[in-house]
Amino acid sequence: MHQNMRHYQKSSHSSCYHFSTLHHPAAAAGEDPLQRVVRLASGSAIVIFSVSTCCMCHALKRLFCGMGVNPTVFELDQDPGGKEIERALMLLLGGGSSVPVVFIGGKLVGAMDRVMASHINGTLVPLLKEAGALWL
Repeated sequence: MHQNMRHYQKSSHSSCYHFSTLHHPAAAAGEDPLQRVVRLASGSAIVIFSVSTCCMCHALKRLFCGMGVNPTVFELDQDPGGKEIERALMLLLGGGSSVPVVFIGGKLVGAMDRVMASHINGTLVPLLKEAGALWL
């Protein structure tokens, strides 16, 4: 496995999500950050772009874990390409805070407020089922 592409899952007692780096051996050398976001977001049923020290990011990851979902998490502050990705996410969101940002089934759901609104109004679970991330 390429050294910049590490995947692992923490033990089940502490976490249920997969961490991944932003670099991939198949990525083109001059890949646009927006293209990279789209590529990364389509790589798993649920993708969260996060910052490891952000309490809102932690809360969102715990929400998905509590639902029995195993998202792929990209910690932007722990990767050299993270700032570029963060700027691209801000463009996609139309400005404002860029993390956490969630993609389900390769489609942008949005930041914390949009995910929580979907959870409260009952549309989050059907999205997760449609993406193949939740079976119950």
